[in-house]
Amino acid sequence: MEAVAPVKKFPAFKLDINPLKEPLGFIKVLQWVFAIFAFATCGGYTGTSMASVKCLHGKKDLISINFSYPFRLNQISYRALTCKNDTVYETLDLIGDFSSSAEFFVAIGVFTFLYCTAALVLYLGYQSLYQQNKYLPIADFVVTALFAFLWLVSSSAWAQGLTDVKSNTRPPALIRSISACYQKTVVCTPGALPPMGRLNASVIFGFMNFILWSGNSWFVLKETSWHKPAIPQDVAEQGTNVKH
Repeated sequence: MEAVAPVKKFPAFKLDINPLKEPLGFIKVLQWVFAIFAFATCGGYTGTSMASVKCLHGKKDLISINFSYPFRLNQISYRALTCKNDTVYETLDLIGDFSSSAEFFVAIGVFTFLYCTAALVLYLGYQSLYQQNKYLPIADFVVTALFAFLWLVSSSAWAQGLTDVKSNTRPPALIRSISACYQKTVVCTPGALPPMGRLNASVIFGFMNFILWSGNSWFVLKETSWHKPAIPQDVAEQGTNVKH
């Protein structure tokens, strides 16, 4: 009977925190944290823009508009007095749909979080497998370079989208859309600017992620067979002929 080849068993999980002391593992933890900050500061945002319209006869209308992620502003309607009488209102819509850039940015953050989690499990639990399998470091490098590119693209797109969101939700922009505000007898007053610090932080975290992933590409490349020098065949043969 022919001998049956032994089945290779997948190595068991063995926790080793030493990779966290090296740039490869330490930067991966930073990427994991900054990815959470990036998609959390953008994805959970809610803001309010306010303005008031005061007609000549004393009727005053306070306009309050809530907007939030994913910033489909053109689907948000509000009513404003026409100042023809106290019961006549006009229905207006905010301008712009910036959901594509916002959702793309958040999606990259979520995928980054998931990949960093999987990579940390590999680094800390299966370090021997990562070192012995030449394809895993190469795949890690390709994905790292891809995420660096995606963070640059998504952060740039979201930075432009945020600029447009700010422009279209500013109280003066609301006043420009209200027909009654063009009457000399009507007083239109813009409210406070919506707080945008959280969204500004999301853009900053996005570009910081780009820097982290770009820098980490070098450390991942050092783990691949492309960077590590191959052992010459004659040296390997000499090593096997050495008598102990």
